[in-house]
Amino acid sequence: MTRRWTATRRTFLQGSAATGLLLAAPPVIGQARIKVAGIHGSPVENAWNSRLHGAMVEAAADGSIEYVFSEGVAGTDYIRAIREYAEDGAQLIVGEVYPVESEAREAAADYPDVAFLMGSSGEPSGENFGTFGTWNHEGAYLAGMLAAHMSESGKFGAVGAIPIPEVNMLINGFRAGVDSVRDDAEHLIGFIGTFFDPPKAREAGLAQVDAGADILFGERIGTADAAKEAGIKAIGSLIDYTPRYPDTVFANAMWYFRPLLDAAVADKLAGGPNGRNYTPYCLMKEGGNDIAYTASMVPAEAIGPMEDARAAIKAGDLEVPIDFSEPT
Repeated sequence: MTRRWTATRRTFLQGSAATGLLLAAPPVIGQARIKVAGIHGSPVENAWNSRLHGAMVEAAADGSIEYVFSEGVAGTDYIRAIREYAEDGAQLIVGEVYPVESEAREAAADYPDVAFLMGSSGEPSGENFGTFGTWNHEGAYLAGMLAAHMSESGKFGAVGAIPIPEVNMLINGFRAGVDSVRDDAEHLIGFIGTFFDPPKAREAGLAQVDAGADILFGERIGTADAAKEAGIKAIGSLIDYTPRYPDTVFANAMWYFRPLLDAAVADKLAGGPNGRNYTPYCLMKEGGNDIAYTASMVPAEAIGPMEDARAAIKAGDLEVPIDFSEPT
């Protein structure tokens, strides 16, 4: 089924392609379930979108929701997609509105019975427009602690998309983790100006390697390709890149969208309101982010202090700084 915009609306039943069907497991008797529409500005293979998509696929598979989605929806078509899904009976619409902040809120106001859960740099609106940021800065901080023990040059590279608050805080979190271990660190920061351009991220990473970096933090896909090519180590973000780069990526600042989705679905089932900030569900103590690392690739003396910090974060005894300022 193809929408009037350029993206394809893809739907599945129990994980198998079947045009016109929703992704849904057989409902559990007595279990309420709502229809959720995902509107993805990038392909669902993109790291950030894959986190949203994967959580909704998982929720559909366990019978919590019905799920239909579109991917690669351009900003010029985004509001049309919102309105069409709302008209089609979606009860919760999940996506990202960074290019269309004000327009999305205006559209949501026209559908007060539809809940929205949107990646945004702005605040919630009304009773039904909820927002969230991407906070995996705690996992990035812990990865920085490990990286600090692994660099010989003392120069750490980081490649980001665009210097919006969520990207800034992630790179700043990594930098803070490095600096907590060593005070001689030098940080090389680069932005590629887009959310999805692996070749450009690779080029930015190689430029940092040429400038002396021997550890790369990849906020963007493609950074690990530069590290692999240069024969140095890298850190992934949002998803686990280690299976793809087993000899290069030693740690990942993981982000999990399911806690945010579950909270929004529960609010909708309870009758709302959904017009609130769901970002706190990203915190490690809520299960929203963590570190995944390969112990055999990390110096043994680095693991104990990092795990102590990890436990302290989960217990609420250590607070990783939230720094939205553009890193330089």
